[in-house]
Amino acid sequence: MDDITGKIRKRYDRASIFYDILEKPMGNMPFYGWRLDLMKELSGKVLEVGVGTGKNIEFYPEGLDITAIVFSEKMLQKSRKKLEKLNKKVALIQMDIQKMDFHDNEFDTVFATFVFCSVPDPIKGLKEIKRVCKSGGNIVLLEHLRSGNKLLGFLLDLFNPLMLNLYGANINRRTIDNLIEAGFWNIKVDNICGDIIKKISIYNKK
Repeated sequence: MDDITGKIRKRYDRASIFYDILEKPMGNMPFYGWRLDLMKELSGKVLEVGVGTGKNIEFYPEGLDITAIVFSEKMLQKSRKKLEKLNKKVALIQMDIQKMDFHDNEFDTVFATFVFCSVPDPIKGLKEIKRVCKSGGNIVLLEHLRSGNKLLGFLLDLFNPLMLNLYGANINRRTIDNLIEAGFWNIKVDNICGDIIKKISIYNKK
């Protein structure tokens, strides 16, 4: 593990203590509906990368073979408690998205919600989800990105160091550009909150 990856992991271990408390007021806001809507696109053998404290677990559809990975040990513990409480059967594993232990072409669907803002090397992480997703499979991402608006983009750049230090999360990532650099090309993008929060659907052509 490199120094940057280690630092981010420690930040998320610390943040796990108050992470859900800070985001609880948003639970009944659009975030809830966005997460629920994304679940409609899951099928077959499914991988969630960056399950965090388990915000999506309650929305997991029944009857799917779901594996979820999480970077932080402390967040793994939080997710495990939610799985037990909700009596969900999910394979929960601590793993780094930048170097996953899965075989090539193992999953029919790979999804993530607000994850690639915090992956130390997003290109590496995106290449990994491309690798483990089957050719012809689906990849669905819910992400916040840097705004194309000059003023908003400037403000996101300005406050990014603060957010990175507090959460280990970047608020000015250019994720569409990163996807293209990682080798994706069949990309469908829906703006769901201005041009900052986007739903990204990818047909994984290899």
